[in-house]
Amino acid sequence: MDLVRLLGENVRKERLRQGRTQEEVAEEAGLTRSYLSDLERGTRNPSVHALGLLARALEVEAADLLRLASE
Repeated sequence: MDLVRLLGENVRKERLRQGRTQEEVAEEAGLTRSYLSDLERGTRNPSVHALGLLARALEVEAADLLRLASE
């Protein structure tokens, strides 16, 4: 299982579920839109710090962003 890709997919799904743009989430997390775009595509390996920033911006637990949909 590719955790980087899983994280990116989960971030994108949650962002879209909330009806938010990459720009909105990136700004709230203190990241650039291009960083978030790379992360959602699974081409960027985020730090634990970035994971925490994204979880806070999306108002979810960091662990939720690393879970398979079936869990």
